[in-house]
Amino acid sequence: MLRLRCTTEDLLHVSIAEHPAPLGELTLAMQMLQRRDPDPAFVPWREQIARQLPAEGRRLLQLVSPSGAGPMFLDPPSRTVEEGLDRVLSTPRAEVRAELKRVCAIDRPLTSWTKRLAEQDREAWKMLDQALRTGYRSVLAERWHSLRAGFDAETAWRAKILARQGISALFASLRPTLRWNGLTLEADFPRHLDLTLHGHGLVLRPTLLWSGYPLVAYYADRPTTLIYPALTPLPLLAPARAPDPLCALLGTTRAGALRSLITGRTTTGLARELSVSVAAASLHAKTLREAGLIVSRREGKAVCHECTPLGLDLLAAEPPRTGG
Repeated sequence: MLRLRCTTEDLLHVSIAEHPAPLGELTLAMQMLQRRDPDPAFVPWREQIARQLPAEGRRLLQLVSPSGAGPMFLDPPSRTVEEGLDRVLSTPRAEVRAELKRVCAIDRPLTSWTKRLAEQDREAWKMLDQALRTGYRSVLAERWHSLRAGFDAETAWRAKILARQGISALFASLRPTLRWNGLTLEADFPRHLDLTLHGHGLVLRPTLLWSGYPLVAYYADRPTTLIYPALTPLPLLAPARAPDPLCALLGTTRAGALRSLITGRTTTGLARELSVSVAAASLHAKTLREAGLIVSRREGKAVCHECTPLGLDLLAAEPPRTGG
């Protein structure tokens, strides 16, 4: 049983993740690869990944468990692989040792490589860097566009529920995976995990590479992340080569802008997300605003943009699309 004991302050700071984390999704894929439950969506996917995953990528299986346990330093909330790798490789030694000790106590073997990672052995960490890069290229690189489209569709729908009906309806939409018992959020879980949040809030992050019970990344000094399975898993999405109807309608950059504005973002933040100039981001925001898809408001010297209900409806109506 999983129990998250929330305060009213935590409930006032419930949010939805803005983007998937590449290395976090890779970790979940490695966990899902080892499971043997007969989920019809993942059985052929497991067979395919097992065939194509090189030996270098398989090293990750020593660190992550089919039960969903894995070192939290392998799941940084980064937007890109390179940013994620920088964060992983700069993890403080004390955190590395504590996390490896935790996962080995659950069900991971204490291998010589694991010991060398805990001791900050340079060669062992080079092997980890290579394992993460190889794993991402083999498992996610070709499907990342599909994964991002599915993630955006999922979060757009949940954000629409949160905006129109509130927190209660948002969590009701996640039943029976999650349920409330007073201010305690409960879920079925393979082991007993009782955590008390400290008012920093809760971030809901969907994943397209896990099924069943939710997972949690708990932090004492910042928002806790609750990872739950999206309605449509990655194996059921159309491949990346499939046409993107939203891009066809708005253009690739403006479609990306609308997806990124599911949550509020300044013009500068939008420019950074799209890798364009601030002036170009402002122009794209103006076009979306005039179409009624976003609303803009001034906050001090900055202008913040976010989707309107019409924009959320448009995003919620796009893929997941089945691959036939």
